[in-house]
Amino acid sequence: MDIRVTNISSLEWTGDAIALGFFEGTEDLTGDLTGDLAQLDTKLAGTIAELIAEVEFKGKAGSTAVTRVGSSTPIRKVILVGLGKADSDKLDSYRTAGAAIARIGKRQKCKTLAIHLPWGDRNPALVTQAITEGILLALHQDHRFKSDSEDKPLTLTTIDLLGLAGQEAAVEFAQKIISGVTFAKELVAAPANAVTPVTMAEAAQNLASEYGLALEILDRADCEKLGMGAFLGVSQASAIPPKFVHLTYKPEGTPRRKLAIVGKGVTFDSGGLNIKGAGSGIETMKMDMGGAAATFGAAKAIAQIKPDVEVHFVSAICENMISSTAMHPGDILTASNGKTIEVNNTDAEGRLTLADALVFTEKLGVEAIVDLATLTGACVVALGNDIGGMWSSTDTLATEITKASAESGEKFWRMPLEEKYFDGLKSDIADMKNAGPRGGGAITGAMFLKQFVKDTPWAHLDIAGPVWADKENGWNNSGATGYPVRTLVHWVLG
Repeated sequence: MDIRVTNISSLEWTGDAIALGFFEGTEDLTGDLTGDLAQLDTKLAGTIAELIAEVEFKGKAGSTAVTRVGSSTPIRKVILVGLGKADSDKLDSYRTAGAAIARIGKRQKCKTLAIHLPWGDRNPALVTQAITEGILLALHQDHRFKSDSEDKPLTLTTIDLLGLAGQEAAVEFAQKIISGVTFAKELVAAPANAVTPVTMAEAAQNLASEYGLALEILDRADCEKLGMGAFLGVSQASAIPPKFVHLTYKPEGTPRRKLAIVGKGVTFDSGGLNIKGAGSGIETMKMDMGGAAATFGAAKAIAQIKPDVEVHFVSAICENMISSTAMHPGDILTASNGKTIEVNNTDAEGRLTLADALVFTEKLGVEAIVDLATLTGACVVALGNDIGGMWSSTDTLATEITKASAESGEKFWRMPLEEKYFDGLKSDIADMKNAGPRGGGAITGAMFLKQFVKDTPWAHLDIAGPVWADKENGWNNSGATGYPVRTLVHWVLG
C-alpha cells in the first residue's frame, strides 16, 4: 500500500472513496460546508449534506459515517470522520481518524482512498505523521499461526493525503516508527512455544545484522560470572536457557546524549511454585515479555531514524517455570550488586530479572535509564487498561517521558516513589523481600527496583494494562498493541 502526500484538492481528486474530517461544532454541520466542501457537495449531488443530516453527524472524535455516491460521479463513496473539539491541541484525533478511515476503506473494498482533514494552525508534519501512524496500525495483519498463514493482500493500494504535499519525510518517519511497533506487537502476540529466550536472542541478532547495531548476548555462565543471582534464580526451573541481551545503537560522531532502555523479558510466567491458578490469566502470560518486545521495537525504529543519541537496549530474558530445580518460596538470592533478596513470592519474578539488568545497565555510564515491564496487576487495578504507570527518581526525566507520551498518544500517569512503602519489603533475614503487602503493590514493585539504581536518573514504566487490548480501541486493533514503542522513540529523540 502506498501512502502519498499531494496538493490535489478534494474537487480534483477522483477514486473509490474520499474521507472528509469535521471538527465537533454546531448542531448542524451542514453549515460547515463552505468553499471547496460546498463545491464538492454540489459535484456529488448533495451527498455530503444528506449524509450529515441522515445520521445526525456531529463530528465527535472517532465518529464515522459512510455512504455510496451515484454512479455518474468521479467518486464512488464518501466517508465522514469526526475530529472532536477544534481547540484541542492533541494529535490523537488524527491518529484515530486515520485508523477509522483505513478500516472503513478496507471493509468497503476500496482500491484508492483520499483523506482530507482540516488541521487549522497545527503543524502539518505532525498531522501527517499521526494520520499515517493510524493508517498503518489499523491495517496491520498477523495471520502467522493460522493454517492459511498468508496475510490476505489488501484491496486498498493507494491512500492520498490531500493538501499535505511536501510532507514525505513525515510519512517516512511514521513508517519507521510503526515498523518498530509492529515488531513489538508480533513478539508479544506470538505464543510462548514460538517466542522463547533463545528465539528472542535470535531476533536481537537479526536486528543487529540488519540495522548495524552492536550486540552482546550473555549465556548462563556469563551471567554467573557477573553474579546475576536474581535473574538466574528465576530462570533455573526452565529447560530453555536464559539469555541476557544488550543491543547498542551508536550515531556517527559524538552523541548528544547516552541513554538506556531496559525491558522485562519473561517469555512465559507460570508463577513458579506460587503457581498462577484458575482465573489468574495464566493463559495470557506469553505477553509477560512485553517490556523486552517494546525495547526491541524501539531499537528497530531508532536504528532506522538514526538520531544523534547513543542508546543501549537491555533485557534479561528467561521463563519462570516449575520443576525440581525451581526456586522455592523462602529462598535467598544475591543480586549482582550484592543485595540479598528473600523470595517470599515466586510470582513476583519480573522485578528479580530487572534487578540484575538495572545493575548491568548503570555500569554502562548512561545519563538516564528507563525500564519498562508488565510488572503488576496492581497497576491495572489503579489505572485500568489504557494508562501505564510511571515512577521516576527525578522530575526532569519524568517531564521528558510525559512530553514523549503526549507526542505519541500513549498515556502514562506519574505515581509516587513513597519511601515509607519500602517498609513492606523489609526482611528479617535478607536485605529485602521481593513482594510486599497487597495495598500499593505497584508502588512497592517500583520501590524494589529503585534499590538497584544508585545514582543514574531512572524511571520505571509499568505497562501491564496497555500492552494488550481485548477489543479494537482507537488506533489499536485487538491483541498486542506495541505499547510504548512510540513513547520510547520520542523520549530518545528529545
